[in-house]
Amino acid sequence: MSEATPTRPDAGAAPSFLTVGADAPAIAVRVTPGRATPEHPGIVWCGGFLSDMRGTKAEALADWGAAHDRRVVRFDYSGHGESGGAFEEGTISRWAEDAFAVFDRMTEGPQIVVGSSMGGWIALLLARALAARGESARLAALVLIAPAPDFTEELMWKAMPEDVRAALLHDGRWVRPSQYGPGQVITRALIEDGRQNLVLGAPFAVGCPVRILQGVADPDVPWQHALRLVTCLAEDDVVLSLIKDGDHRLSRPEDIERILAAVQEVG
Repeated sequence: MSEATPTRPDAGAAPSFLTVGADAPAIAVRVTPGRATPEHPGIVWCGGFLSDMRGTKAEALADWGAAHDRRVVRFDYSGHGESGGAFEEGTISRWAEDAFAVFDRMTEGPQIVVGSSMGGWIALLLARALAARGESARLAALVLIAPAPDFTEELMWKAMPEDVRAALLHDGRWVRPSQYGPGQVITRALIEDGRQNLVLGAPFAVGCPVRILQGVADPDVPWQHALRLVTCLAEDDVVLSLIKDGDHRLSRPEDIERILAAVQEVG
């Protein structure tokens, strides 16, 4: 990890775009060229809610791919980053569809899917979709960073005061204050669609190794939420690493080292 990092071919270059879904928003994709073989699987990055593929963790993963000749694919969901579409029109189903399209059209063979926050939920939905298609072998491993499956129900709706719930149901939207920037628009459609994509209700298998990194000091996704996910993955090779002073972003140099070590361990 201490070796010099070469300049990535995609550094500073414009992304490529895919059209996805009936309304066909342009989904921005960046690819770090490299190997993607059964022995050295490719890597797909699934970012978080209101984040983008130019964030610290995604960039570090792309730099690692360039240094180790590994193909890394990352993208922005519709309404995020460099992609088209309006954020307020987004739902878990919409963003999962974006991820499925990128996975299907931009990768071949086994892949390690690295999902951060909401991206952890998207990664689990991807695993479920691949299993339904009989293609579980396409998943070499999941590396989940502060994963937030079912967050719209468990961490948003259930935590909202009654007046906020009433306003959301009446107005169809609510602006949630955020410590990371401008307020986050939460829509009724996001909450209701989230209920169609819940994964924590019963045990399920993803059929590949799973590595979870979770900060104990995370103010957004409690570490107990990650523990609940572990109990639902009873049939798989799952390792949960709790980082005592880790926050939600897990973007410090030592956190990046842990993430890259987890990726190297599984592939």
